[in-house]
Amino acid sequence: MKKDLIALIQGGQIPQGHVRVSGAKNAATRLLAASLIADEKVKLENFPTELVDARYKIDFINKSGGKVTINEKEQYLEIDPTNYSDILLDSYDYPIRTTYLLVAGLIKRSGIARIPYPGGCKIGSRGYDLHIMVWEKLGAKVTEKPDYIEISAPHGFSSGEINFPISTIGGTENALICASTIDGETIIRNAYISPEIENQIAFLRTLGAKIDVVGNSFVRVVGSRYLRGSIFRVMPDRIEALTWIVYGILSKGRITIEDVPFSTMEIPLIHLAEAGIDIYRNQSNVIVSQECLTNGSIQPFELACGTHPGIISDMQPFYVLLGLHADGKSKIYDYRYPERLKYCEELSKFYEGGLKWEYGSITTYGKKKIQNATAQSTDLRGSMALVMAGLLAEGDSEVYNVEMALRGYNNLEGKLKNLGINIEITEAVSI
Repeated sequence: MKKDLIALIQGGQIPQGHVRVSGAKNAATRLLAASLIADEKVKLENFPTELVDARYKIDFINKSGGKVTINEKEQYLEIDPTNYSDILLDSYDYPIRTTYLLVAGLIKRSGIARIPYPGGCKIGSRGYDLHIMVWEKLGAKVTEKPDYIEISAPHGFSSGEINFPISTIGGTENALICASTIDGETIIRNAYISPEIENQIAFLRTLGAKIDVVGNSFVRVVGSRYLRGSIFRVMPDRIEALTWIVYGILSKGRITIEDVPFSTMEIPLIHLAEAGIDIYRNQSNVIVSQECLTNGSIQPFELACGTHPGIISDMQPFYVLLGLHADGKSKIYDYRYPERLKYCEELSKFYEGGLKWEYGSITTYGKKKIQNATAQSTDLRGSMALVMAGLLAEGDSEVYNVEMALRGYNNLEGKLKNLGINIEITEAVSI
């Protein structure tokens, strides 16, 4: 029997108030895994403690001998990795896409790692062959078992050179963590250096790893067998920040958004400006209201999603929402994940005739009447776009499998409540 979550949404509510951007999901869950290679305790501040993804990873760590203490009130984790080791578990059924990052700490202490197969959102092909390549280049043997992947390196990882055939975020993260446990030099070529990976590099340096980055794709790592503990702050979530900005614009409310990481959002914000949105900001906050629309409406636009520093694919659904409310036809291209389209069919239930999509390309026809609907989540960011559409529509809407959105948005119900918005998230049981 499987339990799914449904969001019951009363549309037409107008948000007013403050919302603070949480620590970045795409940084925090990686830092949690990276902390497992330390030989002393680690404290991660500004950690989004209520993320579903983080809770699954914490469960795996605790069952594998580690100890993670959660402080929800002050939003931090304390991790004691000293007893984290390979233990044969009763179940390896974990819906975590980044299970491969759990390997380095297990290899360091046990010489063997058994981890769940990577899960997560189905937004196109996402194999794990590059992770196997990382482990094998660093001297490990990899065996794919029915229930888990087994990585064996009895004496720990050894120095090597990793040449990625394509630029890869996950592969770069994995290589950095593994290389930091090696008492020797590892070279990583064609790395992907995103803001979240810069955050990870900064953290690994606090543990004692020496990491040099040349340009934006060459990395030299000199690790250490012994790595000290750390107190480290997770960077704010740029995708969440954009989500609240877009919601503030479309909802006709007035929202003050706190702790916005402007330095990681330069080009996404330029595209908002080109759509006629002039946000009021200081060093770390923005105020979003209808007064931000310089011409009284959102202007049609054309943009392409790709790699940082541009608009990353996780931001795509929110620009699609903007386009659906713009004064004309807009085009959104996605060159990195051209198959990120499944949510469009569900979103079109709210905007009849407002969306057309094909491989790598989405066209929006603005100013269509938005109607309430019942929709099914297909991926994390798409799920949040459906929730936003339900809030913008008149009448009652339902979004099924909304746990996908909760994987990436920390304390979503609580933050909406602080804005005067009430949604009910409840369990549905399907056999």
